[in-house]
Amino acid sequence: MALPPYATFGQRVWHYSFRVICALIFIFLIAPIIVVMPLSFNAQDFFTFTPEMLRFDLDGYSLKHYDDFFTNNEWQRSLKNSLIIAPIATIISVSLGTLAAIGLSQSHVPFKGTIMAILISPMIVPLIISATGMFFFYSSLGNWMENNLGLDKNFVGYIKVILAHAVLGIPFVIITVTATLVGFDKSLTRAAANMGANPVTTFFRVQMPLILPGVISGGLFAFITSFDEVVVVLFVGSAGQKTLPWQMFTGLREQISPTILAVATLLVVISISLLTVVELLRRRSEKLRGMSPG
Repeated sequence: MALPPYATFGQRVWHYSFRVICALIFIFLIAPIIVVMPLSFNAQDFFTFTPEMLRFDLDGYSLKHYDDFFTNNEWQRSLKNSLIIAPIATIISVSLGTLAAIGLSQSHVPFKGTIMAILISPMIVPLIISATGMFFFYSSLGNWMENNLGLDKNFVGYIKVILAHAVLGIPFVIITVTATLVGFDKSLTRAAANMGANPVTTFFRVQMPLILPGVISGGLFAFITSFDEVVVVLFVGSAGQKTLPWQMFTGLREQISPTILAVATLLVVISISLLTVVELLRRRSEKLRGMSPG
C-alpha cells in the first residue's frame, strides 16, 4: 500500500521501518529452508556446500540423493506408511471436527467455551505430554484389541497411530470450520427445513457447500500435521509403522545421510503446495460470505 502524499515524516519512517522489520523476520524464518534445498543437490555425501557448488560448477550438483530416496526400500516403506496413515487420519479428523464445529455453533449448546477448550487442547498441550498420555492409553487399547478381538499386532499398530494422529488433527478442523461458520446465514437452514428437507439433506445440500472451503482447509492442516508428525508415532507406533519423519529422525541419529536433505526438500514443496491451496480456499470462502470485494 503506497503512502499518501500528505504523510508526515514519522509516518514515512514507520512505513519503511515496518517493511524492513517484516523482511528481516521473513528471512529469519525462511533461511533454514533455503539452505536445505540446494544442499539436497550436493554431488558429495556432505551436509555443507562444496567448493564446486559455491562456484556453481555443474559437477558439484547431482540428483543421486533423490534417486536414493526413490529406490531405497527403507525410504519407500516409510513413505508408504505415511501415505496410508495421513489420509485415513485426515478423514477421521475432518468427519469428527466438522460435526463438533457445527454442534458448537448452535446457540443452545451449554458450556461451549469449556468444550471448545477441551477439543483444541491437543494443539495447546506440549506434544511430549500428549504423546506420553497416548502411549499409556493406546497401549491398553492395543492389548485389548489383540487379546479380545484377535487382531494382528501390526494392524493394531496402524489403528493406534491413525487414531493418535486424528486426535492431533481435529483441533485444526474445528478452528477452520468454526471460522467459516461465523459468516453462515442460519436462515438458509431454517428455510430448507420449512421446505421439508430433513437435517441430513439440509446439511449436505445447503450447509456443506458453503462451509466446504473451511472443511477442506482444516483437512489440509490435519494432513500436514499427520504427515510431518514424529513424536507421537515414536511413542505409539512400532517399527512396522515407521513413517517418513521417523525415518528421517532415525537417519539423523544413526547415519548422517544426505538423502534426508532430499526428503526434507520434497516435504517443503508438498507443504508449500498445500498451504497455497489453503490460502486460495480461504479467499474463496471470504468471497462466498461477501467479506471481500473480489
